[in-house]
Amino acid sequence: MNKGWFSNQHDGISRRDLLVMAGTAAATLASSSHTARAALGGGTFTIDEVKQGEDVFAYINRSKGGFDQTAYQQLIGAANAFKEGDQAIGVGAEDETTRRNARALLANTKIEDLHQRPLFEDDLQQLIWQTTDQTQYEKVRAWTMGQLKEFLLTEPEENIQGIMNGLTSDTIGFIPKLMSNEELVALSQKIFNVMPGTKMGAKGYMGARIQPNSPTDHPDDIVWQVFDAFSYATGDIVIGTNPVDSTVASVVAVERALKDIVDTFGLGEVIPWCVLAHIDVQADVSDSFPGTVSTMFQSLAGTDDCNKIFDITNEKILKYARAKEGERYGLYFETGQGSEFTNGVANGVDMMVLESRKYGFSRAVGIELAKVQPSGAWLHVNDVAGFIGPEVFKSREQLVRCCLEDMVMGKLHGLTIGLDICTTLHMTVSLEDLDWCQDQIMPANPAYLIALPTKNDPMLSYLSTSFQDHVRIRERFGFKVNDAMWDFYKRIGIVGEDNSYTANYGDPLWVYYQYRLAKGDGRSKDAIYVEGDRKMREVEARGVDLATGHGEKIWDLNPTLAAKVKALYDDAKQSLWAELTPEFIAAVPDVVPVRTLSKDRNDYIAHPNTGETLSPEAVAEIERIRDAWGDGMPKGQIVISDGLNAKAIMDEGHLAPYLEEMRRLLAEAGVTMGDKNIMVTSGRVRAGYRIGEVLFENADPNSFRGILHIIGERPGTMHHAYSVYITVAKGKQWSEKKIDHDMTKLVSNVADTALAPKEAARETLTIIREIVGKDVNGSRRYG
Repeated sequence: MNKGWFSNQHDGISRRDLLVMAGTAAATLASSSHTARAALGGGTFTIDEVKQGEDVFAYINRSKGGFDQTAYQQLIGAANAFKEGDQAIGVGAEDETTRRNARALLANTKIEDLHQRPLFEDDLQQLIWQTTDQTQYEKVRAWTMGQLKEFLLTEPEENIQGIMNGLTSDTIGFIPKLMSNEELVALSQKIFNVMPGTKMGAKGYMGARIQPNSPTDHPDDIVWQVFDAFSYATGDIVIGTNPVDSTVASVVAVERALKDIVDTFGLGEVIPWCVLAHIDVQADVSDSFPGTVSTMFQSLAGTDDCNKIFDITNEKILKYARAKEGERYGLYFETGQGSEFTNGVANGVDMMVLESRKYGFSRAVGIELAKVQPSGAWLHVNDVAGFIGPEVFKSREQLVRCCLEDMVMGKLHGLTIGLDICTTLHMTVSLEDLDWCQDQIMPANPAYLIALPTKNDPMLSYLSTSFQDHVRIRERFGFKVNDAMWDFYKRIGIVGEDNSYTANYGDPLWVYYQYRLAKGDGRSKDAIYVEGDRKMREVEARGVDLATGHGEKIWDLNPTLAAKVKALYDDAKQSLWAELTPEFIAAVPDVVPVRTLSKDRNDYIAHPNTGETLSPEAVAEIERIRDAWGDGMPKGQIVISDGLNAKAIMDEGHLAPYLEEMRRLLAEAGVTMGDKNIMVTSGRVRAGYRIGEVLFENADPNSFRGILHIIGERPGTMHHAYSVYITVAKGKQWSEKKIDHDMTKLVSNVADTALAPKEAARETLTIIREIVGKDVNGSRRYG
């Protein structure tokens, strides 16, 4: 047996599968928190004055002496409400005067003139054009954007539905630029795209995606969160969990656990389930274990370049739509403003237009799906606004604005669209702020929201909507749950015949009891409750909180749980600002401390790109390590960074066991490693790539070299977990200095209370072997 990591028998990484990165592509971006290589280098755009009746193209011709594509992109972006992400790529307005002038120019511009000058053209743009209704387009092509705005705000839904399929995604992306928040709400209140055979997406209905995430993918953690959701009469559009481990073996175990709940309660025609692994992995599960996959999920981007990083193409997603022939449940997409910019592939286009293109992609898939689903296309989109971080936008007002923009764009594309009104813990949006945001957004009537036991996700480390938030929102705004699911809540005794909550409200033990009865369990209620109580305590011991009962109001968390959530929030803020101590750095064996360009923690959080770029002193230090190797270049190098949670690295029992076990396993496998541990202060994921590019730039072009980058994850749970980014590539790729996330795989949620460090080391070695094409027993992908 060849024990080396690397051989010359394979051409490279067989799959750009961003394995496990928090379960979604959006999470991948958030975990990395990278602002990336901006298309226009950052900065703002200025428009001092415009002439009466002047449109976008007349202004550019006058100010530039002819058409200028960069100025065009900047002008269109300058019409947006301020967001940090637009400014980072140079398409933000310098001031409010510029913003008003940009909007005036855009309002004067004809739809057909904008159509003839695409902001950016790629295969996705071509697909959107091909699936835009040409008959409806002819009705509006001669209108100005101002006329379109007036039509949308004054005409009834029937008339809007008669032209909206003729609007390209760019045109739809221009509309919110011209509207106030109040106008966006008014428009959203008029357009409803109902999921076939349901009330989801209908006026007056607001549902939930139950999100039962577990730091360890433990089926009991996931199942009990579903029971918990049911106890608050919450959940109807999908039960969808984000996996830590995106292998077929792990995914199928979770799929089966969710399927069991649905089957046991007889909900097969009412609610689907989903494990949000990469769509290829879900397809592998479906092929290997028929009947276990229900709705299929994928994150989408607004450019070919970004979708390539997500390891998808237009045709791949269309193929999966066609494969749903004859099935009730179709596809589920997640999107969010900023993913292209954070990946450095915005191509000069502002975040809102690129978000609109994701909805155009979804619309195109829905058209294909409708051809093969006998009772109508079951497709919905979840806009994960606020998940990436402050490099996209920072404030609660911006979060509200983003959600309202996306609601309008999604609805105008004919989509059943929901929201994840969420924030990362390194933004300035607090637990209380989220309630305020919900109240501002809910009049727009999204189809659904995310639902967690508390606002704090136990695996993704971000803040979203709790089960009891749904109760509050339903009470305040009069929203209903899908009728078929509401009937189920009545059937299991959570809701009475008079539609009021019963004494079983907020009691997951009661739901478990109903589940056991449905399985034919003949034990007494007391015996089942004792068993259920034990299982609940086990779940909570693994760091997954379960809501029970309520506080002063029925939508308040019980006081004990509310205090715990507040403590986790406070700890997250402390972890976020924690720094690696000199004593800890000195205690790491053979440590070589280096820094990025981040001046301090505030700079690191506010300007993520500084944490991706090595300081000149760091580069010199790494060059000294490389030069000291001489002709004995090792196969790999370990890098350690604080990331967004230095405590995850410094906590006792976290880093040391992983390093010791990893080096032992690699030595047994005959893999030579650099004997130094490079410790990066203010380091982000891409800092590890840059280190590898310096170390391995002179490596044999056809020989594999690798970086293991250990980095603190986003804080927000009891685990203080870290991730290991595994980047293995041939010398030629390192020397070309183009290493990025599409070459990287991941082991995440490593902590003494989550994925044990020694076990994480074993998974790391397995992934490495798979990357280089070794036959592996216990493959992480196939189990």
